[in-house]
Amino acid sequence: MGIFNRRPETTSAAAPATEDLSHLTGAYTIDTTHSEIGFAVRHAMVTTVRGQFSEYEGKLHLDGGDPTRSTAEVVIKVASIDTNQEQRDGHLRTGDFFDAETYPEITFRSTSAQQIDAETYRLTGDLTIKGTSKPVSIDFTFNGSAKDLYGNERVGFEGSTTINRTDWGLSYNAALETGGVLIGEKVKLTFDISAVKSA
Repeated sequence: MGIFNRRPETTSAAAPATEDLSHLTGAYTIDTTHSEIGFAVRHAMVTTVRGQFSEYEGKLHLDGGDPTRSTAEVVIKVASIDTNQEQRDGHLRTGDFFDAETYPEITFRSTSAQQIDAETYRLTGDLTIKGTSKPVSIDFTFNGSAKDLYGNERVGFEGSTTINRTDWGLSYNAALETGGVLIGEKVKLTFDISAVKSA
């Protein structure tokens, strides 16, 4: 993910040296037990339905010296969609929406990364849903790094982006008697990521 080179605040004096985070450079695996990939969409024009995918895997390569060399790849199991309502989840797995039997996975593979400011990094890549790939950009906040109780080096990120679901063929909808539609077209995707250094 586009990371690092966090810059401390400057003063009227000479700018302090950039913090050295090169020790964080390496390969990481997303810890799915401490991460969440979620989404939110308007329902019936007045409420928001939220959900998540419970099965996925991902890997990162972070470059502490040159954020533009950082990369990420995530593979999500569509059938693991969970909105806390079994009937709705079943409908989302059908051809009206994700068609999980034909297209069992959603993938994201980064194509570029950049540093936006001291703590924000933008990851751009190809999001593939139902066989359609389109570029998306996700802004992430780097939450820091730490060693856990088992001695593993961990990093944390939070990010989000908003997409139009119809761009990926998720166009099902229904008109409401009072006007408007049942499901909003804009979907907010959220990422709360904890990753463990593997190399």
